[in-house]
Order: sequence, then C-alpha cells, then structure tokens
Amino acid sequence: MEPRCHDFSRNVERALANRNLQAAISRTTGRFLEHRNAAVRSFPGDFEAAREAASRLKLATLRDLDIHLARFIDEAERRGAAVHIARDSAEARDISVRIAREEGIGLAVKSKSMATEEIGLNEALEAAGVEVVESDLGEYIIQLAGEPPSHLIAPAVHKTREEVARLFADKLGEPYTEEIPELVAIARRRLREKFLSAGMGISGANFLIAETGSIAIVSNEANARMATTLPRVHMVVASIEKVIPLMSDLPPMLRLLTRSATGQPISSYVSVLTGVRRPGDVEGPSKLHILLVDNGRSAILKGKYREMLKCIRCGACLNICPVYQTIGGHAYGWVYPGPMGSVLSPLLLGLREASALPDASSLCGACADVCPVKIPLPDLLLELRADARAQGHRTPAEVLGMKGFAAIMGRAGILEALERIGGVFSQLLFKDGKIPWLPFRLSGWTDRRDFPAPAVRPFRKVWKSKRGVLPWNR
Repeated sequence: MEPRCHDFSRNVERALANRNLQAAISRTTGRFLEHRNAAVRSFPGDFEAAREAASRLKLATLRDLDIHLARFIDEAERRGAAVHIARDSAEARDISVRIAREEGIGLAVKSKSMATEEIGLNEALEAAGVEVVESDLGEYIIQLAGEPPSHLIAPAVHKTREEVARLFADKLGEPYTEEIPELVAIARRRLREKFLSAGMGISGANFLIAETGSIAIVSNEANARMATTLPRVHMVVASIEKVIPLMSDLPPMLRLLTRSATGQPISSYVSVLTGVRRPGDVEGPSKLHILLVDNGRSAILKGKYREMLKCIRCGACLNICPVYQTIGGHAYGWVYPGPMGSVLSPLLLGLREASALPDASSLCGACADVCPVKIPLPDLLLELRADARAQGHRTPAEVLGMKGFAAIMGRAGILEALERIGGVFSQLLFKDGKIPWLPFRLSGWTDRRDFPAPAVRPFRKVWKSKRGVLPWNR
C-alpha cells in the first residue's frame, strides 16, 4: 500500500463529506466497546494487574529481542520451517515472490494480516503472476472494492450492508440481497473453491513463541485455519516484535487481546501451529516458510519510542478514539490507523511523510486507558509533535501561534483578562451558552460541533472566591 499520509487534510475532508462513514463505523466499534467493558467487568481477577503484567512481559522481551528471535528461529527450523529475514519491505516482497516461484504457486489464499499490507505483498505476488485471494470476509469485501483495510480487526468496518450488497452484485454477478446470512453464504461459496485449489496459504501471526518455534493465530472465522492447513505450502509473514518467550506467556496475552479487541473471553479460533506436517498427520502444510520483517523496527527498538513495539494489534484504541470514529481508517493514509497508527506510521515512514498524524488526536487519553499492554500513546504523540517541529515540519504560522499560546498561558494576569473579555463577548454574540460558528480559518473548529461559550466569570475567579469553602468546611 502506497503511503498517502501527507494527504491527511484532504483525506479528512473527503471522510467528513461521507455521511455513511460515521454511522457504519460507530455501529461496529460501539458494539466492540460495549462488549469490552462487559468483559473487563467480568474478568476473572484484577484486569489492571493483568495489563501491568503484560506490559512488563513485552518490555522485558523487547530488551532481549535478539535472544528471543534467535531461539524462535532455531526452534522453528528444528521443526522443519524455513525462516527468512527481511530488512525492509522491498526485501520482504522479493523473498515472498522467490518463495512463490520456487514452490510453483499460481493461487494463494490469504488470511488477514497487517504485516502483509505493510510490505505490499498482494501487489508483488500478483505482479509475479500469482492470484491472491483474501479469505477473511472483511478483507474479501475490500479486495473486491479495491480498497485497503480501515481497521485492524474489522477491515470493512466502513462499509454498510447496502454497500456490500451492491459490491457483490456488481463484482460477482450475484443477485442483490441485503440479508447478512445470504451475503455470508455467497462469500463462503466463492471462497471454498479457492481453499481447495490453492497451492499456498498466507497468514500473519498474532504471536511468535520462541520456546517452541510456534505461530499463534487468533481469528473469529475458520478461514485462517483453512488457509494454514489445506494448501501444501504455508507462508507466515510477521514483524519481529511479535515474539514472546514461552508458551506459558500465551494464555495471559490472549486473555487481554480478545477482551480488548471484541470483548470475547476467547475468540472462536485460536490456532497454535508448530512445524510442518508430520507422518500420521491428516492435515497441515508440507512446506512452512516464516518471513520475519524488520522494516525499521530495530531502529525503533533503540530509541525513545520502544514502547510502541508492545502493541498487540487489538484495535481497542481505534474503537474508543473520537478522531478515528469521525474520519475512519482510510484518512490516515496508510496501513495503521487510529492512535496506534498516528505513532507507528511516522516511526516506520518518517515524519517527512507522516508529520500530520500525531496531530490527529485530542490527547483525551482514552487510548492509553484501554490499551491492554499500557502503551503511553498520548505521551508518544506529544513527543512526535515535538520531533516534527524540531525537524522543520511545522509552518511558521503554527510555531508562532503556539509561542503566543504559551506566552499567554504563562502569564496569569493576561490570561485572566482575556478570559473576562471572552466571557463578555460570548454573552453578546452567542446564545444558549454555545459557540456555533467561528470566522475565517477558525471555522474548522465549529463546522461539525458547537463549543461551550466562555463563562462570564472565569474559573480562576470563581476558584479564588470559593477557596477554603469546601463541603466539609461549611
């Protein structure tokens, strides 16, 4: 997927003009959040303690990532896998194409994988003459639409049922229907023949287990299990930070991942795949290729943004983010949307391409509150904003404006005087205690929401008058 993060402002304008988008997104993410909250309330034990333990585990693993990766590679190869390491996306694509050619692959079925989106795998294989079919229902829908995913776990979250119905009618020649069971049946019928004839299955990995060289895949559809067991060749594409040391580390991570993602105690399918098919096995690939992708992560590992590599791709920060809810995933211009993408994309692509993304946050802190591995996303976003300014990715007007803001906020007398002036003018100009419009370039703040008008008496003045008058002192 070609990055378009530098077009963020234009992407946002298009997203805001799409009236169906917010409704389609809120339907799914709202349900995810509701289920997550229920799952946290019913969590067996201390959920916050579980988050803290997972955070410590990921940090400890990252500190010795080279050791754990070396063990994973040794154990995977000992069980028959061929492990390949790619320094960047271009090398990852070259390795993937070479594997497909050496194995004589003409058709590949693929389960959902953000890592393959990151390296542009589908386009590379198709250019080499390999047909690639997405088998996850959401991914299948957006592949037909010629679009990238807009969510980490619900790639077609931006599509309404009516849009999917039209897509199946136009692209597949199927009778138009808006009935979800019928739409699912159409996709199942179309995909089953692909599963049975594909020479290679492609998957990502939720976790790589160093102790056994195993790949753990979490899914709510059987497609991932079929893609990894039916074809004679299985290719796994995973970024290097997915490794965890021990098999015993997997259950606590799964307890957090599934609850944070969809609110389920456990997903419908959890597959732990180890090595190739052995004598007596009734299914499984005879060839297993594992492609480990660095693509800038070693550099992140050495710097101040290391904690971003704790991410387990649950999507919880997207589900709760007010910015993502409004503009959807495509506006971010690359593979990773929402708060996690606003941090990760600039780190992988560079601030020259993605300097606008750290500003795509209200810094409300909700993303950090729901992150199952306690990534301090607001802190990282602020740090990236500072880096963007230091690297010259801010206009003189932005720099001057923030200097003026800082000067006012640092002088109590000036701030209080401006608050009083604002309060008086707001009473004259705006009714019902709301600001429905602002002039000129400030109109972007009020195009889609009203602001509360400043109070006649500033809070600072009220506080001074009430100081010492607390409920227990009355």
